[in-house]
Amino acid sequence: MAKDPVKLVIVESPTKARTISQILGSGYIVEASMGHLRDLPKAKLGVDVDHDFKPEYVIPTASRKVVTKLKNLYEQHPDLILATDEDREGEAISWHITQALGIDPAQVPRIVFHEITKEAVKEAIEHPRHVDLNLVDAQQARRILDRLVGYKLSPLLWKKIFRGLSAGRVQSVAVRLIAEREA
Repeated sequence: MAKDPVKLVIVESPTKARTISQILGSGYIVEASMGHLRDLPKAKLGVDVDHDFKPEYVIPTASRKVVTKLKNLYEQHPDLILATDEDREGEAISWHITQALGIDPAQVPRIVFHEITKEAVKEAIEHPRHVDLNLVDAQQARRILDRLVGYKLSPLLWKKIFRGLSAGRVQSVAVRLIAEREA
């Protein structure tokens, strides 16, 4: 009788990886992505405003070892399951994992659970779904908007208030309210 292949499960944090590994047992290798594997570049806008605001993702230096490790594990164990958090950030992390590994996200099972218990994890394994691209799009839109607003406004804050301040969607509104109140 042939032994079932070992499945690779990718979660976000090492703590979750250890706990879930104990729950799933020897038929699974559980690894952590350590959060986002890809991001917009730090040194430039990273959003092509002339082409439908297409983001330009890069693998930050801090994530390169993790990506290499996940690629090597995926080559050895191509039966992959994504198990990142069930929110738009977790959904985007799952999507970025597929992009970094060169996999079609529609071909990879995605599991979610609300508690890390044997019952919840086993139930999730038995009822996988796929990456929800609507949640991925929502996260990307938020990230792009943060970049468009913050990238342009942050240098002004550095000149006028304090070097190193970051302006995103929320901070921009706060700055406007303060400026209006001062006026």
